[in-house]
Amino acid sequence: MTRFPRILTCCLAFALATSACGGGDAATTTTSPPTTTAPTTTSTAPTTTTTTAATTTTEGPETTVTTFPSGFSSPLNGLPSEDTLKLDRSVIAVKIDNHPGARPQAGLLEADAMIETLVEGGLTRFIALFHDNEASLIGPIRSVRPTDSTLIRPTGAPLFMSGGQPWIQSLTIARGVRLLGESAGMFRTSLHTVPHNLYGRTETLRASADARGYTNNPPAHFLTVDDWPYPDDTATEIVLTWSNATTVTWRYDEDTRTYLRWANDTVHEVQDEEENRTQIAADVLVILVGDLYTATGAGTSVPAIDTVGSGEAWVFARGRMWRGTWERDEIAEPFTLISPDGTAAVVPAGFSWTSVFPAGRSITITE
Repeated sequence: MTRFPRILTCCLAFALATSACGGGDAATTTTSPPTTTAPTTTSTAPTTTTTTAATTTTEGPETTVTTFPSGFSSPLNGLPSEDTLKLDRSVIAVKIDNHPGARPQAGLLEADAMIETLVEGGLTRFIALFHDNEASLIGPIRSVRPTDSTLIRPTGAPLFMSGGQPWIQSLTIARGVRLLGESAGMFRTSLHTVPHNLYGRTETLRASADARGYTNNPPAHFLTVDDWPYPDDTATEIVLTWSNATTVTWRYDEDTRTYLRWANDTVHEVQDEEENRTQIAADVLVILVGDLYTATGAGTSVPAIDTVGSGEAWVFARGRMWRGTWERDEIAEPFTLISPDGTAAVVPAGFSWTSVFPAGRSITITE
C-alpha cells in the first residue's frame, strides 16, 4: 500500500495555563478543582489545516480488527490472560515519574494499560494500571496530582504513590480513591538518583492493598474495548506538543504493528532490573482532550485537566485513526466515545496508552 504524506494539525481553541512551579507557558486563570458533577463548559471546534500532497488511493483493509477474544479477557485492554483467575481481582494503579532524570523507567510495558497527563513545569507523568499483568520492577514512583483521581476512579483501583501535598491527598481520598505510600512495600534502587529512584513490585504492592482489606472486585471498563471497525483514515505519526518543554512523538511501525515513542526527539526507553533497554511501544493510542485549569488548595497550586463533560477524542491502531468526542457526567463513570454520527464508539484490543491532553496545545498527525 502506498502512502502519500499528509499533515493534519489541530490547534485546539483553549489557552494553556502554566504550572505554579514555572517552566511552562504563561499562566491564565485560577479555579477550584472540578466537582464530580458535570460542569458548565464552552467548547470551540478545533481549527484544522489539511494539506494533501497528492490524490490518495487506499487499498481496502479488512473491515474489522478481530483481536478481541471471546471470554476471559481483560476489561482494560481486551487481551486474553495467561492466568484467568487474575481477572477476578482488582486493578492497582501506580503513579510513575516522567522527569528526564527518571528515564528510562521500568515496568511500563508490563502494565495492562497506561495513562499520561500534564503536571507542573510543562512535564507529564504516567499512571500504570495493572489487572492480570505483573511487573517485577515498576517505577520510579512519584507523587499524586488532582487529575489522577478523576482518571482511575472508574476502575476502583487504589493508587500507589510517593507523597503529594496534603490538600491533594485529601481531595483524592474524598473522591473515593485509596492512597498507599512508601510504606506499602516500595524500595530505593541505584538505577537513578533521589528523588527518581523509588520502585515497587506489583506482587508486593498488591499484597499491601490486600492487607489493608481494600476491595478486590474486578474493574469496570476505563474505555469500552471491543471489535474495532477499521477506519479509512491513516495515521503514521502523531506528535503531541504537551508544553514548551515536552513534545511526544509516536511513529507507526509496520513490522510490529505498534506505535513507537520518542520524547523530545529522543527514543523513549524502559529498562529491566538488569538495565536491558527497550523502546516504548503501544498497540493502541487514545487521546482525550480536556480543559486545562489551575487546581488550588491549602498549598501550592498545580495544573489539572477537567475530565468531566465532553471533549475531542482520537483512537489510533494499526496505522489507522478514528476521531470523535468523549463524554461522561461524573468521575465515577467510564469515558464514552462518540462517533460523528452520534453512535457510541470503542477502542480495539491491545496494550493501550491514553493521553489526557490539554486543550489549546498542538496535535499533529501525519497520514
